[in-house]
Amino acid sequence: MATSATPSSSSVGASSSVSAPPSTAAAGESEPLTHFKITLKRSAIGLPDRYKATLESLGIWRRMQTVFMPHSPEAAGKILRVKELVEVQNVPTSQVRTKAEQRQERKAPRGYVVVDRMHS
Repeated sequence: MATSATPSSSSVGASSSVSAPPSTAAAGESEPLTHFKITLKRSAIGLPDRYKATLESLGIWRRMQTVFMPHSPEAAGKILRVKELVEVQNVPTSQVRTKAEQRQERKAPRGYVVVDRMHS
């Protein structure tokens, strides 16, 4: 009786592990990762000018600033040069934000609502 219970439990484990990878693969295939999201985490103060120039060429001027760059060998080389200073994520095109969009997301809500304007 113990042998009949073992195959059923192993088949349940096998079926659950088989069903997990296709959902993960389907999520990855739905939207390709096309851009780098680069955030400056460490300051370049006191570093040689070549590091500062690399950060400027990436478009990063201050700490905690985030820029988006399309995947390219040039961008990857720049990131590798300053890898100790930046945090990099791969993101799909739908998550790419312009400077104006990033600023709008950071803004706090107004705190009041204009119901009606008085006309004189």
